[in-house]
Amino acid sequence: MTATARVVVALGTTQTLAWACSYYLPAILAAPMARSLEVPASWVFGCFSASLVLSALLGPWAGKLIDRRGGRDVLVVSNLVIAAGLTTLALSHSIALLAVGWLLLGVGMSMGLYDAAFATLAGLYGRNARSPITGITLIAGFASTVGWPLSAVMEDAFGWRWACLAWAALQLLVALPLNRLLIPPAPPPEKLAMAEQGEAVPPPRWAMPILAYLFAAVWTVTGALAAHMPTLLEAAGATPAMAIAAAALIGPSQVAARLLEFGLRRRLSPVVSARLSTLGNPLGTIALLAFGPVAAPAFAILHGMGNGILTIVKGTLPLQVFGPVGYGSRQGLLSAPSRFMQALAPFLFGLLLERASVATALSITAAMMLSAFVALLLLRVPIRPPAGSARDRAG
Repeated sequence: MTATARVVVALGTTQTLAWACSYYLPAILAAPMARSLEVPASWVFGCFSASLVLSALLGPWAGKLIDRRGGRDVLVVSNLVIAAGLTTLALSHSIALLAVGWLLLGVGMSMGLYDAAFATLAGLYGRNARSPITGITLIAGFASTVGWPLSAVMEDAFGWRWACLAWAALQLLVALPLNRLLIPPAPPPEKLAMAEQGEAVPPPRWAMPILAYLFAAVWTVTGALAAHMPTLLEAAGATPAMAIAAAALIGPSQVAARLLEFGLRRRLSPVVSARLSTLGNPLGTIALLAFGPVAAPAFAILHGMGNGILTIVKGTLPLQVFGPVGYGSRQGLLSAPSRFMQALAPFLFGLLLERASVATALSITAAMMLSAFVALLLLRVPIRPPAGSARDRAG
């Protein structure tokens, strides 16, 4: 196994664990937490939303840390903080202490999820980070597939408190050693600024607001549909079994799309991949509205494929537009609006489903994705140096 492959496998594994025990945790454990503390489940989800907001606020700070110190140390600290948050959850006997646990998880998520991993890879490989970024998203794309069943099994066998402690142990005994021992102490991108300046091309005008809007629109739709997909498909006329079966196609579709993107990465630039991926949801919406519930699988597949590639684009497109210097802090700024919207989207879309028709709700989400497509058409990406340049070898 090459050194790059070891880094990809290590980061892919630690990202799988980080997503499984933070972002995907409440889907399984929120209800038992609420029953144990004798509070409504909405309070637990409210704490989770607060953790996402805190993660958005701290994202730029975490990115600056990676720019200054490199990614390895920040990822290791994130393992410690996530483990502390999970342990606090396990020891909670009041909603106040539970909220503290979720807020600690928010701090850990700001330092330990995709943005931090992408910035680490940018420091290691410069402009050649596109393939490693795709590699870790291929592995971590199974986070919900692994996390939800494992959380359910542990909760059923030992209770939610021991499930949280088990996830904390995995952070300390598996994720932390992988991050510490297999991620090289690469110099952060800012220390390679001189090499970058020799190849620098000014970024397009308005690139920052365009990308910030792109990610905010995309992750609003993603967050909304992730929380309501089976309910949405049932409201569109599908049976409960059909709705669940169709929704289950999203995960495999994401992985399939990422494999396709990996195979075509030398032919398609990140901006072209981004433009194509924003059309998946609108095309699926047209099929569902035109043909009814029989098209539910097509809707789920098209939405899943678009979302799968957009996760990669979130890391590779800023790298193409701006380069690796200052990547971490810039990524934190670009991600902040999308994280805010991702926290609010499930609630807002739920209200929309209650007060409007399914066709209206789907039309709004499709329109947001089309607006993201238009924003990308306004982004004039400059020609970049070929892969394998001196700057890339320095990374």
